[in-house]
Amino acid sequence: MTERPVLVTTEYRGVFFGFAEDTKGDTITLKRARNCIYWSAATGGFMGLASNGPAKGSRIGAEVSQIDLRKVTAVTEMTDKAVAAWAEAPVYGG
Repeated sequence: MTERPVLVTTEYRGVFFGFAEDTKGDTITLKRARNCIYWSAATGGFMGLASNGPAKGSRIGAEVSQIDLRKVTAVTEMTDKAVAAWAEAPVYGG
C-alpha cells in the first residue's frame, strides 16, 4: 500500500494530520503525525484544515514519528496546498 496524507478526527475531538497506508477500521496508524490544538476562525473548521491547512493563529503540535488513533470518526483526503501548510506550521509552545 501507498501512504497518503489524511486528516483524522476521533470520538474524543482529536484532530490529526499525518500519512496513512490503511484507513479502514476504528484504529488508524499515522506516520509523521501532528495534531491541531486549536484552529483559527480563518481556517474554516476541520474541513478547512484538509483543504487549505492551518491558517494564521492556529495552534499545531509537534510531529511524532507514529501514532495509533482509536475511535476514529472521519478520515479526510488532503490537498497538496494543505499538506504544505501543515509542514510549514510552527510548533505551538504555549
